[in-house]
Amino acid sequence: MTWLALLLIGVAASDLAFSVTRRNRGASLTGAVVAVGAGLAVGITGRDLVGLALIGLAALVWGESVTRGFGRHRPVLPLFVLGVAVVAVALAAPIAPETGGLWAEWIEESPLVGGVDPDRALLVLGVLAVQLSTGNVLVRLVLAANGTTNPLHARRDGGPAPALKGGRLLGPMERLLILGLGLAGDLTAAGIVIAAKGLLRFPELSAARSADPATPSVEPGIHEVTEYFLVGSFASWLIPLACLAVLG
Repeated sequence: MTWLALLLIGVAASDLAFSVTRRNRGASLTGAVVAVGAGLAVGITGRDLVGLALIGLAALVWGESVTRGFGRHRPVLPLFVLGVAVVAVALAAPIAPETGGLWAEWIEESPLVGGVDPDRALLVLGVLAVQLSTGNVLVRLVLAANGTTNPLHARRDGGPAPALKGGRLLGPMERLLILGLGLAGDLTAAGIVIAAKGLLRFPELSAARSADPATPSVEPGIHEVTEYFLVGSFASWLIPLACLAVLG
């Protein structure tokens, strides 16, 4: 699964670079460079360099498609690009090179992860990186593709929506926790985390008032809040669960 791991690392690097620099073109190039650099670090040489170049190109196209997807209101475009790339590297898995090079030497000598298969360690690194900014991007794309907007951005009084940025931090933390518990073999605890989030959100959902034309309200209705919460949460949860399935 070397190709898949490098693809995930490149995609994650692109999204992380954008979250830090806010430069679309630079972030895309960063993802491609990181993917290629990681490939060289794991010992990819010879004919496999062609595949590595394609991985770098895929990371570059992902970054550009995300920019166009949000800028031109075409959220399906980057989802399609990522889906095609993942399917392509999955089909190419039988001919993927084994992980070696400096990465394998470091894994072997490291007192923390010594003895772990280098291929699996590289894939774990990729899925961990995806839980960060890429996870947030995917959730936003799914919400946009479904036509589910943040209810706070559609206040009925036309006033400015409050700037709530906690989800950008809580989302990655939540996904990393679920992934970590899954890797530890404790999916039951991961289920408890999911249930706990629902309980913590219950007062907010209960407090939301249904839209009534006869009674104007500046607050979002319960149906709007519930839909936004459910779609966003399930999209976020599916990311670490899908990664756990890939790790097997």
